Amino acid sequence: MPELPEVENARQVVEKALDRTITEIDDNDEYECRPHRPGEIADALVGGRLTAANRRGKAMWCETETADGSPGPTLGIHLGMGGRIIVTAPDGDESSRYGGGDPHVGERDTDKPEWTRFSMTFDDGGQLRLFDKRRLGRVRLEPDIDALGTDAAEMDRDEFRTMIAASAAPLKARLLDQNAIAGIGNLLADEVLWQSAISPSRRAKTLDVDEADELRRVLRRCTRSAIRKGGVHTGEIIPFRHADASCPRCGAPMKRGTVGGRTTWWCSKEQS
Repeated sequence: MPELPEVENARQVVEKALDRTITEIDDNDEYECRPHRPGEIADALVGGRLTAANRRGKAMWCETETADGSPGPTLGIHLGMGGRIIVTAPDGDESSRYGGGDPHVGERDTDKPEWTRFSMTFDDGGQLRLFDKRRLGRVRLEPDIDALGTDAAEMDRDEFRTMIAASAAPLKARLLDQNAIAGIGNLLADEVLWQSAISPSRRAKTLDVDEADELRRVLRRCTRSAIRKGGVHTGEIIPFRHADASCPRCGAPMKRGTVGGRTTWWCSKEQS
């Protein structure tokens, strides 16, 4: 599942599609565009424009404007487990083709039209496309984002302290709770806890104020690094999340277990 950094990279790509008049939409994939019927999204958006690309945690949505300049419906785009956003420049400009989402999807793969589940064509000849080989993404009007907690990249110090202190759950489970803090997935949680040298099984409310503040600083640093480098797969501990691996910091064996229902890796010495 794409985590905050991958979705943020995709959001930045969607920004390349803003303020371009929509002339055509292919929304015929009834599974990807559920609960809408074919043509329903097109009827709502053709003739208008995307005016802003927003994100909270792993959720991404666009504000729109109708042809007469009034506010239009919100368009939600979810990448699923392997979705990728492609935005192309106006016709004739082959120098600009932007992609964001799953970093493991190559440009050669995205040329396969059968895996484009949703597309939007603009009056300049360019397009926005959701490429989704596994067909697990989602495009819908007026998505519900109210249940999500504060974005992990934006939570301030006091809010983070309160969120940590309020839970007796294992720390990794608390970080993965999208209602408490939005955007952290399995890999980012392992990276943040390893860099902080904290056990993923430690009860969240046992952290003191200094530990909570340091955890937040590490989270912000890891998130910024993953956005800059192209995804959570670029984290320092990620290549060592496998059997027979050793901690790259101290050399102790890496351990594997289940925390909060998710496969978890940690250093057997520094995170005991």
